[in-house]
Amino acid sequence: MDARTGELTAVRTGRLRLAQWLGVAVPGGLLLGALGSQHIGGLHPCDMCMWQRWPHLAAVLLAGLSFALPRLARPLVLLAALGIAVSGAIGVFHAGVEQGWWQGLTTCSTVATGATPEELLKSIMATPLIRCDQIAWSFLGLSLAAWNGLISLTSAGAILWLTQKR
Repeated sequence: MDARTGELTAVRTGRLRLAQWLGVAVPGGLLLGALGSQHIGGLHPCDMCMWQRWPHLAAVLLAGLSFALPRLARPLVLLAALGIAVSGAIGVFHAGVEQGWWQGLTTCSTVATGATPEELLKSIMATPLIRCDQIAWSFLGLSLAAWNGLISLTSAGAILWLTQKR
């Protein structure tokens, strides 16, 4: 291996390592923020908010696994980027529903539990009604869903760029 090939390998390895860290840190941070706003800030998530969390969880797991399986690091990080992008796309869709640009869910949904009809009714009545078309909180004029879309799609693009073979 000549000096030029060694330099290229080092650059590729450094870029891949950065992509791995982004693949863990960005969706992990967004998940922690979502859970914090729910459990500390009292912002109950709607169904679309919950949908945005699952691809982020998958991305954290895939990117984390890429550290343990270095031979599969690039494909695992690319799959993590896909998960991050999916969450971002759901976030953009959700933000559009919040802004009234298009229609979102047309039915109410919640998780209610109870062994008897009386317990089920009590559970339903105690569950807060969270609408997907209402902005629960915003920062700089963007809802949490819009921020998720912006941050997720940007970071997914950055990961794709970092993992390009050159």
